[in-house]
Amino acid sequence: MSRYRVAIISFMAESGRVEPNRRLPFSEPYDLRTTVRRVRNALSALGVITVVGVLGYMFLEGWSFIDALYMTVITLTTVGYREVHDLDTTGQLWTMALLITGVGTLFYAAVTSVELAVEGAVRGYFERGRMTAEINKLNGHYVLCGFGRVGRQVAREFALEGVPFVVIDNDPERVEECLAENRFAMLGEASDDDILEEAGIRRAKGLVAAVNSDAANVFVVLSARKINPSLHIVARASSDESAAKLEIAGADRTLSPYAVGGRRLASLATQPLIVDFLDVVTRGEKGIEFRLEEFGVPKESPLANHTIAELQIGEKTGAMVLAIRTSEGRFDTTPSAQDVIRTGDTLIVLGARDQVDRLEALLRGEVPS
Repeated sequence: MSRYRVAIISFMAESGRVEPNRRLPFSEPYDLRTTVRRVRNALSALGVITVVGVLGYMFLEGWSFIDALYMTVITLTTVGYREVHDLDTTGQLWTMALLITGVGTLFYAAVTSVELAVEGAVRGYFERGRMTAEINKLNGHYVLCGFGRVGRQVAREFALEGVPFVVIDNDPERVEECLAENRFAMLGEASDDDILEEAGIRRAKGLVAAVNSDAANVFVVLSARKINPSLHIVARASSDESAAKLEIAGADRTLSPYAVGGRRLASLATQPLIVDFLDVVTRGEKGIEFRLEEFGVPKESPLANHTIAELQIGEKTGAMVLAIRTSEGRFDTTPSAQDVIRTGDTLIVLGARDQVDRLEALLRGEVPS
């Protein structure tokens, strides 16, 4: 398998978002598993024919095992040597049957093996070129390092939210699984600078380090931070000690799946409806009107240095500002109409999808429709 194998996807707009889970119409990925299955089936059939041929010569002609095997092999390979012993009518008919069934199977196995070696390499080369071109078009995407249990869930959430992303993993089977789901995927070490460059790390919005090893995640974070100092990096950690090292390496946020899982189990046991409600509004499931979103206030935004009352956010967009995170990192969880929105603040907003879209347009200085 080549170093880089990437699946082609296209992005379909749905409710103002893109859906990175469709193939581009001009290409179909080379199905390595289908070809391997054909080679395996052909070799299995050839093995069965060989065994049957040997048994036939032994029982029909009374030959020894070595003589029967030798006769079967030279018959299937059509090398043209003379018979081991003189054949009677039954032996001649048996040899013709072997030639008709076995030779065709042998050539089929040979042709399929050549297809596996040649077509896979050639198609893989062109697919890599197409994929590199498609990844080069990405901007503001995410790089997901690791497609294990945590990485799969991250990819599922990204796909649900319509977030474009590229997966990097060093396990060919995981890459094949990712390709089967029609996602961008690359085979290699996520800490390799060349791999990160191929994944468009310089143009990426963020990186998720979800490799199973904490040590490997540290190297991933170091490599990514070196290439793109402004990248937002979130890393998986299995312990507090590892989390501290990842933050020193350059991770903006760290998370332990075990700690999060434990807190969630406790919440499900004591406050199940609250957990369900938060899942609904944060994931924006279909059929649900409201959802939570966060928006940063850019420098050029007309919202900067005005109060919520002056901006009339609710009247203009219909969205509700639930909280404000200041540029110093302080949370205001009960903002009032007199609170001033400043550059660098982050707004936590509740609203329907169209209301959130209108607020996003207002942040960019556009007049909401």
